[in-house]
Amino acid sequence: MDEANKAYFVQILKKYRLGEATNEEIKFLESYYNLFDLNDDLITDDNDADYLHLKNAIKANIDQKIAQYEKKPLTMPSKYGWAKYAVAASILLFAAVGTYFFTRNNHKADKLIANNYKSIKPGSNKATLTLAGGKTITLDDSVSGQIARQAGVIITKYANGQIVYKTAEPSGEVFQNTITTPNGGQYRVILPDGTNVWLNAASSLTYPTAFKGTGRLVTLTGEGYFEVVKNKAMPFRVHSAGQTVEVLGTHFNINAYADEALVKTTLLEGSVKVSSAANSAVIVPGQQAQLAAGGAGAIRLQQVDTEKEVAWKNGVFSFADEDLRTVMRQISRWYDIDVVYEGKIPDEKFFGEISRGSNLADVFKILELNNIKFEVDGKIVKVSYSK
Repeated sequence: MDEANKAYFVQILKKYRLGEATNEEIKFLESYYNLFDLNDDLITDDNDADYLHLKNAIKANIDQKIAQYEKKPLTMPSKYGWAKYAVAASILLFAAVGTYFFTRNNHKADKLIANNYKSIKPGSNKATLTLAGGKTITLDDSVSGQIARQAGVIITKYANGQIVYKTAEPSGEVFQNTITTPNGGQYRVILPDGTNVWLNAASSLTYPTAFKGTGRLVTLTGEGYFEVVKNKAMPFRVHSAGQTVEVLGTHFNINAYADEALVKTTLLEGSVKVSSAANSAVIVPGQQAQLAAGGAGAIRLQQVDTEKEVAWKNGVFSFADEDLRTVMRQISRWYDIDVVYEGKIPDEKFFGEISRGSNLADVFKILELNNIKFEVDGKIVKVSYSK
């Protein structure tokens, strides 16, 4: 650590001891705790009573986080060689250390980055609703209240942005509607049976204006999180990328983007049956069914961190043992950018969480800590690696 960064770190330590540190500074210290054992030069005397007191205080603040991740341990790359608390604190490491240490001596670079990226905003609630017959409604621009009526079904947009279907009168006619989110968009819809669906960026859901008969069928592209209303007489089915997911009433997430190698179905609650043309499997909460895009091959089951899999719904990018291309696919959808790679890109793995509300400049500054370089030209981002 250079002298300027060391002085800044000690300054924050003093503010912490005096109870004057901001929430962001406290998070920074918590995340940097895991480096104490390998960075004894951070403070002049490792045996200093104030240092030990602070170290214990920070440890107390992150004990709960440590316990959580020890139950579901993550494997850090061996090259980091970090101490016991690295895994628990890594969720904060990118956000906190990236924000502080990368920027302290790079004010000119920060201003340049901010200027280059200022026109690229994070995503928001926006989508297009396509009615039977082809009429489209831009949901982010439409006012609250009734926005359409089809064969006795009233479609209402609430003030919080969600779309709700309600049957006003019996009708034998059923229409198909499609809600589509663009890159940089997300949306929530409540289907005619009361089922809640959250759509991630670059996704679409096709569904009927009323569910009748012996089943409820919808079609998904991209990614969606479902909270299905129970109805044993009418199983709920989601068709996506060569597979069909069948439930009676449950909470689950499907990731079925065309540019991903696998279709992933993650169960949070209840029971789900995943079927392809040749195979089927039943998964339980905490499991994920993985199937090759297009439905070929066997269905593989594995235990996963469900919070990570649905982090997008809660406004967070969550990475664990994922390569740069996987990380950038998520970022490109949310910030509506086109990514171009230059030169050899290493297979390093990334860990951590970043708010989906962050400015693109902040996201890139965090990634640049790992020798990743970015050049921005409008909506095109060139990515390269520099040792």
